[in-house]
Amino acid sequence: MIRILLADDHSMIRHGLRLLLEEQPDFLVVGEAADGREAAQLAEALKPDVALLDIRMPSLNGIEAARQMKTRQPNIAIIMLSIFADEGYVLRSLKAGACGYLLKESPEADLIHAIRCAFEGKAFFSPSVSRILLEDYMRKMKEKGVDDSFELLTPREREILQLVAEGKSNKEIAQLLNLSLYTVETHRSNVLEKLNLHSVPELTLYAVRKGVIS
Repeated sequence: MIRILLADDHSMIRHGLRLLLEEQPDFLVVGEAADGREAAQLAEALKPDVALLDIRMPSLNGIEAARQMKTRQPNIAIIMLSIFADEGYVLRSLKAGACGYLLKESPEADLIHAIRCAFEGKAFFSPSVSRILLEDYMRKMKEKGVDDSFELLTPREREILQLVAEGKSNKEIAQLLNLSLYTVETHRSNVLEKLNLHSVPELTLYAVRKGVIS
């Protein structure tokens, strides 16, 4: 079962989400929160696999709640829900540790798919959000006056970039590619160095901007 925490300050939205999600045989809603502070507390107490957080909530907004959750529970998967396809919200959410950003106008099937992706350690974004990230990346590349940094990577490094961004561990990558753990760690370090990245969330954001993952 995928254990899910819902956080939204509108009780009707929470109720609707619960009804939708619990139609899935492998979904279990373990808790609901009306604000970000309550969501962070429930996440610590209930240990859900996935948290769905509204961006705008009283007491503590969704982005700050996500940051607290990831600090206390690094393995929790967080999906932000919002009516805003706003670049600032998206980037701040990813830096806080979210692995998905879904617009509330999205089809119900997208939400279900996003939860399963998050549970598997993969990222998921509404199509319009993916376009924002790609446009932001291209604009920054143009401002810097540099060629595509993706071309700096070897084919093997690109492969490992995608697998890391999809949430695979070094051990899983080693088994999948039939490589030693040391070799995977070396490739991973080279990727971060070549792209001037410093963490897995930054690497995931880069991969989304580049269209390596959706």
